[in-house]
Amino acid sequence: MKVTPTRVVFCEGVTTQTSIIQLVQHQSDICSIVTASTPFHPVSHIWPDHPADRGTLTINGQLFDVVDCQVGAVELATETLFVGQAIPVKRDAPGWAFVVVHNIRTEDYSVDDGLEVELSVDAEYQRSLSRGHSAGHLASIALNKVLADGYWRKAPGRLDPIGNHDFNSYAQVSSQVSPDKCLDRYRLGKTLRKRGLNSGDLLEHLSEINHKLNQQLNCWLALKSPVIMRCQGKTLTDSRFWQCELGEAQLAVMPCGGTHIRSLAELHRIEVCLVQTDEQHIEMHTDVTPISF
Repeated sequence: MKVTPTRVVFCEGVTTQTSIIQLVQHQSDICSIVTASTPFHPVSHIWPDHPADRGTLTINGQLFDVVDCQVGAVELATETLFVGQAIPVKRDAPGWAFVVVHNIRTEDYSVDDGLEVELSVDAEYQRSLSRGHSAGHLASIALNKVLADGYWRKAPGRLDPIGNHDFNSYAQVSSQVSPDKCLDRYRLGKTLRKRGLNSGDLLEHLSEINHKLNQQLNCWLALKSPVIMRCQGKTLTDSRFWQCELGEAQLAVMPCGGTHIRSLAELHRIEVCLVQTDEQHIEMHTDVTPISF
């Protein structure tokens, strides 16, 4: 059957959905399944900070665990599926459809395209990742705000979502979301110092910065503001933006393809710990305590 770009509904809060299998690729004991639409969030092949959702597929009454969920691209002329790092084109390339690939173990069971499938996401696991990811965004913005007060000797040029010098985007080496956690790694190298960061002062006052950062996060959580995902389309490659009112000079908006909470009221507490790992690197460990219902 004709393959179309996967319609994704994870931004809509949908965790269970019925769809049609568009393409099947068998490899050893793994079967890769592409459906017309899905509630599953796949891990990105470009910036894999947010893990894939967990869950199940039900096909002809048989239940299969989704062992991985990745981004794929189908060359429409040949209906050839490329997955993850094997994708040879950029998103929205003509003649290609970007899709969500659900991997299951099938052994002797045969799966064909055209079949109806029920897709069910592990909702609590997805929510725990959403909490960790949103908390990571808040922590990075709070860190930028604290460092804007005296830790730059000149303006570097790039501003963050609320108008402060964007230390996070300049210095971030990696970011990794996990259930109710986010770990960000930063490099305080020569380039950043040339841009104007007083990295020596930052390291000397790391404990004080940490304290102010947590104070700021407590202030923002008290607002209990809605968190909105602004989607510019329904497919995987359409742009999506995380948005939250933090009581600052401007609304916090940043591009993000992950899943997120719907309100800061879902977070009881965010605790951040800044750790110096060597002369040029620090880590920001963000831990979430969710609201108990």
